Amino acid sequence: MPPARLWHASRHIVLNATSRRLFTTTARRLEIRDVRSLPKRIQPAYKESQTSSLLSLQWPEPPRNVLIVPKLLSPKVTESAVIFARHLQTEYPNLNLIFEPRIAEQIHESLPNPIYTSEPAHFPSRIDVVATLGGDGTILRAASLFSLHESVPPVLAFSMGTLGFLGEWKFDEFKRAWREVYMSGSRVAVSDLQGPHTQTAAGARDLPADEGSNLHEAWEHVRGKSLGTARSSKILLRNRLKVGIYDQNGVNVNEQLMPTSTAELHQPLPPVPPEQKQMSSSGQLLAPAFHAINELVIHRGPNPHLAIIDVYVDNHFLTEAVADGILVSTPTGSTAYSLSAGGSIMHPLVKALLITPICARSLSFRPLGLPLNTKVVLKISEKNRGRELEVSIDGKRTTGATIGMEIRVEGEMVGPHIRGEGSWNGGVPCVIRTPPRGDNNRDGIAEDDDGWVGGLNGLLKFNYPFGE
Repeated sequence: MPPARLWHASRHIVLNATSRRLFTTTARRLEIRDVRSLPKRIQPAYKESQTSSLLSLQWPEPPRNVLIVPKLLSPKVTESAVIFARHLQTEYPNLNLIFEPRIAEQIHESLPNPIYTSEPAHFPSRIDVVATLGGDGTILRAASLFSLHESVPPVLAFSMGTLGFLGEWKFDEFKRAWREVYMSGSRVAVSDLQGPHTQTAAGARDLPADEGSNLHEAWEHVRGKSLGTARSSKILLRNRLKVGIYDQNGVNVNEQLMPTSTAELHQPLPPVPPEQKQMSSSGQLLAPAFHAINELVIHRGPNPHLAIIDVYVDNHFLTEAVADGILVSTPTGSTAYSLSAGGSIMHPLVKALLITPICARSLSFRPLGLPLNTKVVLKISEKNRGRELEVSIDGKRTTGATIGMEIRVEGEMVGPHIRGEGSWNGGVPCVIRTPPRGDNNRDGIAEDDDGWVGGLNGLLKFNYPFGE
């Protein structure tokens, strides 16, 4: 064959091969779509109950966009995430399943329908519900996706990690758990109920007519999945910390916080959408607060000398802390780093902040509980002699702090006063497991219990006897 014809034939083969590769690539890309193409997030309401200290989840319409967050580097948990996703795609065809980019690449070929992903900065405006599969660290990772936002979607947590003190549900309950969340507030008629977990709706026929007629048309196709008009998911709102880091000139430098997780790109915080930005009374743009569900930590890091930090409470000088470090934690975080440092255990419904020293020089420096609305300022003392201390927020973001810098912390207020009409907002709304019928008083724990007592005894071995 002449050289010219040989070249054209070779080029034809290469182009055909390239076309086939491009076609295959295009087909695969259809399996992973952009989150920004999804409808905007649905905001649920959280209603108070006369019979429970927990809140009731009420959807105005069925949730559509679900973020599934499995534990990283755990093949068994990834397999469980695929099982959960297949169930949702099969039984709830109107749902859109969302994953972090790294997870989406791993599992999209194992699912029958397309899934969605994007940079996590686009998640807050689209996510209706978050489902986590892992331990407490996985819940923190999911909550950190909304760390710049005042509102967090409901979090349904399956305990599949090392400790799982915050995880409420066992994975083998995932069908019932999701059904409860999805149908909460649906008010589907009792006559439509089927299945083994629907007996708790007995008596719902006695509701007033207007209570049973408030059926959103989008729930009509979901036959047999309601728990009844009188049943809804229980919600525990875990308040967070609002943290601001300021340089020597009083300028907020929150954007210098860097991620610590290997699953994230090492880049500053994503920009806040225009609708989320706030202005001061003088017309200046306010830097967004960074929210933490567990704690803020300042510690000496690799330095051989103790950290010296001036502590102010509501603009009053409290003490000079000389220690390895100091923590400001939420009640939820009281059973985390603060507990290891000797801090008190606090119930998550207590509205308080906890200041805990880490290996203090003074033996009389004890943990201190303060009201939730207290403004705490931690200022790096000049006595540190130029050494940089390390600031960590929930273990997810870190930065350095030098002499004169301030870390300002206050509790995030949650309650009906934010949105009115009895609906609560703020905090991290966690879906609490309720025992199925016939198990209402198992082991002395009532149905209304939020699992905290069980976790305290079963996982943390509170006041555990010697020799057992």
